[in-house]
Amino acid sequence: MASEALIKTIEQQEVLERLSEQIRPLVRGSFEMAGPTGKQVKNFLHGTWLGHPLHPVLTDVPIGAWTAAFALDAMESISGRRELGSGADVAITVGLVGAVGAAATGLTDWSEAYGRARKVGLLHGMLNAGATALYVTSLVLRRKKKRNAGLGFAMLGYAVSSAAAYLGGHLVFGEQVGVNHAAAQEMPKEFVPVLADAELVEGQMKRVDAGGVPVLLVRCEGEVCALAHTCSHLGGPLSEGKLDGDVVQCPWHRSRFNVRDGSVVDGPATFPQPRFEARVREGQIEVRSVDR
Repeated sequence: MASEALIKTIEQQEVLERLSEQIRPLVRGSFEMAGPTGKQVKNFLHGTWLGHPLHPVLTDVPIGAWTAAFALDAMESISGRRELGSGADVAITVGLVGAVGAAATGLTDWSEAYGRARKVGLLHGMLNAGATALYVTSLVLRRKKKRNAGLGFAMLGYAVSSAAAYLGGHLVFGEQVGVNHAAAQEMPKEFVPVLADAELVEGQMKRVDAGGVPVLLVRCEGEVCALAHTCSHLGGPLSEGKLDGDVVQCPWHRSRFNVRDGSVVDGPATFPQPRFEARVREGQIEVRSVDR
């Protein structure tokens, strides 16, 4: 298929990998240099407070506004009504404002991507930056009464932003970026024995199997806590990470979750970890899904 050939071509571009290796440390380093405040800002841009990524929410603003501008420009050309053109100018301005937020959140999410998704994501961002520059040029030309030239730049900007949107869709549906990697598992609805109670010591993490579903067990202050073992961000194995009190850190991208309730403590994860109800019966730890 043409789409598969396109993505494969992008994957083969080593210049994207070199650019990624130069840009990514700068993005991550800027947050780390700001200390706790930088971590809070990074969590906000990821969307940990929202319960899913913030970036897709903000991308609707420039895409929607520039689509409206395209339609208004077309109607002005057909009808000759100047007020439609003024509306298009306003829509382009709104889109540019939204593009700033979309760029900030997208760059933050991209800094935690890896492999092919990182290359595709970088090209996605570069196309969006190009589209934004074209719309800025269009707006400047419109204000200088060079409307025809401004229309041309806007049309080119819309084409470029559409190409960027296509790659954005591939990142979600093809590369599984921004989706909940812990949600697709069939959680046991009834209690399933997973481990002898004596084998789980205080402050220790254990990976167990509950009817084919990997589960993370942790004993915190005597309480047995159970979460999905697969990190919701990109599928990392939580038991191979670090445990700090009642917070576990994923070994892949440093997402942190509260083991008692699965809530996100720090991103890049935005989806909470699925939680299991745990009990001890006849010397065996048993778990079942909380949402039965």
